[in-house]
Amino acid sequence: MNLPQTLGALKASGYRPRSIKAEMRANLIKKLQHKEPIFPGVLGFDDTVLPDVERAVLSRHNILLLGLRGQAKTRIARLLVHLLDEYIPVVAGSELNDDPLQPLSRYAKDLIAEKGDETPVTWLHRDERYVEKLATPDVSVADLIGDVDPIKAATLKLTYADERVIHFGLVPRAHRSLFVLNELPDLQARIQVSLFNILQEGDIQIRGFKLRLPLDIQFIFTANPEDYTNRGSIITPLKDRIESQILTHYPKTIEIARQITQLEADLTEEQRAAVIVPDLLAIALEQIAFNARESEYIDDKSGVSARLTISGYENLVSTAERRMLINHEKTTTARITDFWGVVPAITGKVELVYEGEQEGAYMVAMSLLGEAIKMAFLDHFIDPEDLPKGKEKDPYGTIRAWFGGGNKLDLINDASDADYHKALDKVAGLRKLVTTTVANLTEAETYLFMELVLHGLSEFNVLNKDILESSLSFRDLLANMLDEDDLFDGFTDN
Repeated sequence: MNLPQTLGALKASGYRPRSIKAEMRANLIKKLQHKEPIFPGVLGFDDTVLPDVERAVLSRHNILLLGLRGQAKTRIARLLVHLLDEYIPVVAGSELNDDPLQPLSRYAKDLIAEKGDETPVTWLHRDERYVEKLATPDVSVADLIGDVDPIKAATLKLTYADERVIHFGLVPRAHRSLFVLNELPDLQARIQVSLFNILQEGDIQIRGFKLRLPLDIQFIFTANPEDYTNRGSIITPLKDRIESQILTHYPKTIEIARQITQLEADLTEEQRAAVIVPDLLAIALEQIAFNARESEYIDDKSGVSARLTISGYENLVSTAERRMLINHEKTTTARITDFWGVVPAITGKVELVYEGEQEGAYMVAMSLLGEAIKMAFLDHFIDPEDLPKGKEKDPYGTIRAWFGGGNKLDLINDASDADYHKALDKVAGLRKLVTTTVANLTEAETYLFMELVLHGLSEFNVLNKDILESSLSFRDLLANMLDEDDLFDGFTDN
């Protein structure tokens, strides 16, 4: 690509300066007209958030993305880079990305005055026009706007009255760029005030210098709702200056959530080839997140990030992979017992309210898991508590009778596929129930649904399930109650 390398050549090329917002608007119009993807990889926002962002860009607005954690706010901001021109001209050596035809800094003006049309020009790629800063309480005005640099003054032998002693902060250096400020409420109120003039008049003031820099910046702010924490809030005058405030949200359907998880899960090719995750488990995993957002034990103002299911899916695959490696198998199918390897991904991703703290993170995670299993069971099998009237035979009768006869089933977490199948095959009536109720199952899926029946019946208190360190044990509920009575009698006899 032959681009002009001097100011004179740039003028001759017909180049005309335009603001970053006009630039993004023009490029968005082209993409919309040609039906090109604008936010690839962002799912579930096609009819809500993304049209609002596009309208804001067309209106040349600064944007505030407001939503709970894990709602793709930063991803959307980063993808806006693709609405910039691929390259823009910059005065060579300029720290403020000066446009050669509209110089801003003292350095660029002096260089152009000295060299005229021979002023060297470099070209800045769109990827270099993105500046991101996480707002934290220790961020200062100097960090964002700038300050006097005594070392520069001493080195250049300048007085503090000379504007060349200024060390510019992140915002001026983002001239002609996208500037993303994440978690805006965490910024101290007095620091938020320093952004007023930039958003309204487009200029800054540093240490009393009579300095006006008409900065050309597209601001994108992200924040959680103001009532989320006590850490801080967005001060009202600043919110008033941000033209478009767009609310994000979590996926509204299980299917959209699954697509996000599949897209974001960081699995190796070996894992994808060796471990099969049936739809039943993928749906149950997403259901855990949906249930968590409605749970009385979890702070709904904190939210439950999509990272829960992404991390959970990775853990589920790794749990199955570890079991496969231990048993020297080449491939395997994930099981419900593998969900116990997902618990760490749940406990680390939820913020508990007082009642949840009383229960404990582990018990809350187990409760969410149990509820998801229960819902998966009811999607395929009859509710044991609500059998249809007039039905001659209890569909779970044979299974009840097998356990009622004193039998129990132990499912070892790291059991080989052969041992897992052998254990489930011992339960009378279990395979027949699955094959006559759920159609078109593979052999591996048949065993998965056989396990689902046992977990489902335990959730409805038809069977008792004991969770041990390395296994699960299913047995008759009445037998368990008798064991407890024997234990009590033993204490009484003594």
